[in-house]
Amino acid sequence: MTREYMTGFGNDFETESLPGALPKGRNSPQRCPYGLYAEQLSGSPFTAPRSTNERSWLYRIRPSVRHVGRYKPYTQDLWRSGPTAHDGELSMGQRRWDPVAIPEQPTHFVDGVRTITTAGDVVSQAGMATHLYLVNTSMQDQYMLNADGELMFIPQQGAIRLVTELGVLELGSGEIGVVPRGMIFRFELVDGPARGYLCENYGGKLALPERGPIGANCLANARDFKFPVAAFEDVERPSRIYVKWCGHHYTTEIGHSPLDVVAWHGNYAPYKYDLRDYSPVGAILFDHPDPSIFTVLTSPSSEAGTANIDFVLFSDRWLVGENTFRPPWYHRNIMSEFMGLIYGQYDAKEEGFLPGGMSLHNMMLPHGPDAQGFEKASRAELAPHKLGGTMAFMLETRLPQHLSAYAAKLDTLQQDYDDCWSGLEKHFDGTPEGKWD
Repeated sequence: MTREYMTGFGNDFETESLPGALPKGRNSPQRCPYGLYAEQLSGSPFTAPRSTNERSWLYRIRPSVRHVGRYKPYTQDLWRSGPTAHDGELSMGQRRWDPVAIPEQPTHFVDGVRTITTAGDVVSQAGMATHLYLVNTSMQDQYMLNADGELMFIPQQGAIRLVTELGVLELGSGEIGVVPRGMIFRFELVDGPARGYLCENYGGKLALPERGPIGANCLANARDFKFPVAAFEDVERPSRIYVKWCGHHYTTEIGHSPLDVVAWHGNYAPYKYDLRDYSPVGAILFDHPDPSIFTVLTSPSSEAGTANIDFVLFSDRWLVGENTFRPPWYHRNIMSEFMGLIYGQYDAKEEGFLPGGMSLHNMMLPHGPDAQGFEKASRAELAPHKLGGTMAFMLETRLPQHLSAYAAKLDTLQQDYDDCWSGLEKHFDGTPEGKWD
């Protein structure tokens, strides 16, 4: 299967893997070229406004009604869906975890997903879930269809290949890939076992944020998003499709590969993005800006300006603020924040937050730099300084993120995380200068 890409977020693409496979002038001719079947995959209601209407026309060897058999329940108790408000046994508080090891026993993608938090309700299509994927085996004649939400893959260790109905995405550390809700794909390893983060979005589809006063440029640019060209498999072998629907898992057995789309056109498609192409903006005189300035993609909610999900990136950038505490300030927030570290060092938590690790700070719970980070930043010489070789991200939502039982019982949970703030001393002594020893 081909691994070429088309570029441009939100474009209406057309692509074919055999010449003339894409019908011209009409979507569903009486007879499609090559004896193919025409099928529409809709990612929005039929009557959605043109600006948000998403659909793709697929021209495939068999229609997808032939991709299903009798569904059987499948047990995957570690891939959970919201609501899970009472699953985790821990009391309320700030949490941080060290990296989780990849299993030694053979584990493919579906069995390797481990839910960390859920927010909202998968049935009412609001909210999200954060997961880890811990995989050491490629799927072979096995496929996944998630009817509950779109999936954002954030590789941390090991490159992966997502072979989808519409083409192939290859992702390494520092890239993300998104598979739309309802699209079938196969998860393969490229260079050994893989660990990464996975965001399952139950709500509005991820989109580029509005730039507002920033204007036409910077942040994530549409031209840097890559979409696969058409590719297909004409394979006659027993195959299994794993289906996730309303929080439950099922399997069905078929006699062929479901990845048989020879041509397609539309705007509902998987894509990848290299996070190193992100162009950050920030304060160039004083003060640390709100983290929302670093939003790569956003999933809207019904309340304007209050996201179902914001995917926020903290990567290489220059710090130049004068008379400014440069790391993130201490804060309480209406949003709930899940963070992961892909590589490097996070400037507000130089110790204890490791690549492959994660943290959770729920709505209105205070958080900010550890004592060491505060003291260092408070006394630093404020010359221009580049944060380099670092890539952290945040998945934040307007909803509370509830811990799964798996996350609450992980042996990598840092039981002493709160101690990172215990060294914050009182500097107040009644004088304008304060007490700084």
